Amino acid sequence: MKWRVLAALAAVMFAAVAALRARHEASPSAPPAAALGTPQRCAAYDGLPPGDGPHAGMQYIAGGRFELGSLRGYAEERPLVATGLAPFWIDRTEVTNAQFARFVVATGYVSDAERRDGAVVFAIPDANDADALNAGRWWQLRRDANWHRPDGVKAGAPNEPVVDITYADALAYAHWLGRALPSEAQWEFAAKAGRDNEHADRALRDARGHPLANFWQGLFPLDNRGEDGYTGRAPVGCFAANPDGLYDMIGNVWEWTTDVYRDGHATADETAAMAAMPARGTAPRRVIKGGSYLCADNYCVRARASSRQGQEADLPTVHIGFRTISAAP
Repeated sequence: MKWRVLAALAAVMFAAVAALRARHEASPSAPPAAALGTPQRCAAYDGLPPGDGPHAGMQYIAGGRFELGSLRGYAEERPLVATGLAPFWIDRTEVTNAQFARFVVATGYVSDAERRDGAVVFAIPDANDADALNAGRWWQLRRDANWHRPDGVKAGAPNEPVVDITYADALAYAHWLGRALPSEAQWEFAAKAGRDNEHADRALRDARGHPLANFWQGLFPLDNRGEDGYTGRAPVGCFAANPDGLYDMIGNVWEWTTDVYRDGHATADETAAMAAMPARGTAPRRVIKGGSYLCADNYCVRARASSRQGQEADLPTVHIGFRTISAAP
């Protein structure tokens, strides 16, 4: 019996290794990659990926089949939908302030927050306030907040993820590079990186309980213990990459996807029907993925690969950024 158990375990391990190898063996030559994955390395990063080719700063994802969604989280993460994806490239990190600044210099682009009423920022409420736990107490619209000054005070560091960016802003940047924004399925497939939901959902802490991503430790919104080394946004790539070589897919900042939000995953037939419908009204809510530095055990609880949330496409906020994709031939 003991040998049978050992043999079964060995078979599972072999299959997992084989699957991971298959995800990467078909990969074309990858562009040079920035040395990231530790607080020291990310602090030294200038925010601009090395190289200037069409896939600079990107990682090749071989594509395949997986289950979109989870039965472990919120109701909107259901049902599980078997999904197949073609190969694609995706940014290794969230787009940084340095990258977005290069786009602005080249094009003269003015973001929505700069042209309109500013952006929504987070502020820890006064603990003595009787309504301190009311969400309206920690969100503030600041007219001086935009991607230059994310919190409306000082300039963001070049190696931090760009935030206070609307969906249209993110799309404009992607199109400038000849790229696109990821669909929800592409984003989640890359975040799970070949792992099932149970294992992907464990990615927040290691076996000793040490944080493996930037999220809120403590009682939100009053006390952030900063066990992960950061009490706000972290520079990109301060934590180890996932099995596909991608940084900060979980935590740090939420990320835009192209999917229009609905409560629950659409089946393939429903997706086709929605695509055929004409657009109506104002900008729809889009799906954002991955959670942020504001996700805690008592609030949000969405710093997971399968989690999802709807966000007003035209509302720039301090905890949402993005990364881009490119189709693979």
